[in-house]
Amino acid sequence: MTSALIDNLLDLTGAALAPVEATFDAAKENVRARVLDGDRVSGAKLEEHQAAAHALSWLATYAESLRQMNAWAGRLNDAGRFGEMEKLILQIAFGEYLAQMKGGMMMSQNEMARLSDMGVDGATLDTDAIKALVANGNNQAARTRLVELMQDNAGHATFGATGLDEELEMIREQFRRYADERVTPNAHEWHLKDDYIPLEILEELAEMGVFGLTIPEEYGGLGLTKASMVVVSEELSRGYIGVGSLGTRSEIAAELILAGGTDEQKEQWLPKISSAEILPTAVFTEPNTGSDLGSLRTRAVKNADGDYEVTGNKTWITHAARTHVMTLLARTDPDSKDHRGLSMFLAEKTPGDDENPFPTDGMTGGEIEVLGYRGMKEFELGFDGFKVKGENLLGGEEGQGFKQLMKTFEAARIQTAARAIGVAQNALEIGMQYAEDRKQFGKSLINFPRVANKLAMMAVEIMVARQLTYFSAWEKDHDQRCDLEAGMAKLLGARIAWACADNALQIHGGNGFALEYQISRVLCDARILNIFEGAAEIQAQVIARRLLG
Repeated sequence: MTSALIDNLLDLTGAALAPVEATFDAAKENVRARVLDGDRVSGAKLEEHQAAAHALSWLATYAESLRQMNAWAGRLNDAGRFGEMEKLILQIAFGEYLAQMKGGMMMSQNEMARLSDMGVDGATLDTDAIKALVANGNNQAARTRLVELMQDNAGHATFGATGLDEELEMIREQFRRYADERVTPNAHEWHLKDDYIPLEILEELAEMGVFGLTIPEEYGGLGLTKASMVVVSEELSRGYIGVGSLGTRSEIAAELILAGGTDEQKEQWLPKISSAEILPTAVFTEPNTGSDLGSLRTRAVKNADGDYEVTGNKTWITHAARTHVMTLLARTDPDSKDHRGLSMFLAEKTPGDDENPFPTDGMTGGEIEVLGYRGMKEFELGFDGFKVKGENLLGGEEGQGFKQLMKTFEAARIQTAARAIGVAQNALEIGMQYAEDRKQFGKSLINFPRVANKLAMMAVEIMVARQLTYFSAWEKDHDQRCDLEAGMAKLLGARIAWACADNALQIHGGNGFALEYQISRVLCDARILNIFEGAAEIQAQVIARRLLG
């Protein structure tokens, strides 16, 4: 080759997809044979073969990522927008991910998913197209040239065309500008002081429609797509994950009410959520249950008046003090031992302040001090005879809470993947700026290959996560089931956000370890993404069950 670019790139990437699919199919059949009990997946066998099952989840995620990257490139090519930067991003992505498929996919810093774990030797990946991409896709010349182009485009929040339509790019530009002007200059101070995000920021976001973004217009929302929610979440999280997450609880509450609420509940709550007249919080997790929601013990007992009294404890409740209503999951059937006895409530409360964060009778709370993801604060909550109106039982029927919550997981994971992209992008921009400004041994850090390589891989993997997340949102907007793709987007996006933050801090050297540098905050913020909305291990387990079921 005479240049960093591969000739006939789209022919090669297109040709690579079929052998990748064949490899995945073979792996799936092998793993399925290990975990089936009759014609059903055995929970005990799935746990016994968890390493193989989770390896399958990562293989499926890589395969879907490459499919979406190839589709993205094809759309750009058809539109005459497939330029040098986009070609480099595509070939590096294929070169790296195919190499990892053959040699080992990173699940975490010290865990590799290998084809041998799934009983596959990888012979189906030994095609001419894949060999060419592995050998020439992710090479030093390509990475160096990509970073040169990135420097020419410094100041842009994305490297390479995203492939979104003009309306979505206009939305991106609006919220990018807002984040740059109102969020980024203040984010680090809010973090260091562990302050709440100021109410004026919430008011400004409400005026911009953030809290009613996807709520139908008939209920006071903007009626926009999940794709628009992704773009908004991405750009606000690029400024500060706390701001990018302000709309998350409104999104969850609105999804619950739209999918499971009565007509009266929709008319009462959705306009208020949309305008931010009321702020909701999600109250699901308990101290001893974590991701095992079916084991929740908080109980809601119906009294003679038809209202409920709630008793129990919840933990890791975000923005609990300043909110007006809780989407509260509690057990209404005391004889049940699993998810079938759970119900969802729209539990009203009085917002508190610093002196008295929980003024509502029957409710107490204490703050959990955290490394990152600040700005809304985390709380443990206690309920003792806390009263909830009978009319606030979501849907008016007991025992539907878990099913109602499950319907929100697609949108919640898509939104979390978008937040991960924003955090990763922030890390890339901070790391790149430092690499350009910092001089060592007579030249900028960005001119050293190892530093440039880190930045190049950040840009490439961020685009991979973007395309997987955008595809999940597209499926959701077109009423297609997307729990699998949304889970993959969240799984991969969280890993990429951590890798970007960690590498950007490494570029800073010792300064990155100093609290005064922004990257120290971004590292702390990135770490939560692999835990909340389903820890990476739980996410891989859910994906595996879906693939094998």
